[in-house]
Amino acid sequence: MYAVALDGERKETLLLNSPFDDDDPSFSPDGRWLAYAADDTGTPEIYVQSFADGALGSDRKRISSTGGRMPVWNRKGTELYFLAPDGNLMASSVKPESSGLEFSPPIVLFKTRMLGRGGAVHEFDVSPDGQRFLIGTLIGDTKVPPPTVILNWPALVAK
Repeated sequence: MYAVALDGERKETLLLNSPFDDDDPSFSPDGRWLAYAADDTGTPEIYVQSFADGALGSDRKRISSTGGRMPVWNRKGTELYFLAPDGNLMASSVKPESSGLEFSPPIVLFKTRMLGRGGAVHEFDVSPDGQRFLIGTLIGDTKVPPPTVILNWPALVAK
């Protein structure tokens, strides 16, 4: 995982280089904290670390307890949302403390029907007032039959 400053030289800075998948980065609104998913435990979990002077601090804190992907901060930095493996949207309240940030145990907000439940993009966001979510949602039957693949189809057309 890399960071690139938006001013000055715009040089890439390596943030994380581990043998695990570290992805879904999300900076807090004040830019002082980075939330991300990492699969050190064998399941993606949500972690938060301090961020200053283009580097992560050593204060890595696990937020999720049963897995998580796609962390998103609310605009005030007072809540962190993420998607649990079962499709539930989770929320953890955030309070600044002298030793860093204090996170409440995550609670279930509601069940989602997201399109992919992971990947290269976040599939949800929270409104500026924190009262609504925009979510890529499946509509209709989710049990679509698998595609049929026909091998050597030109030979069938020739008949």
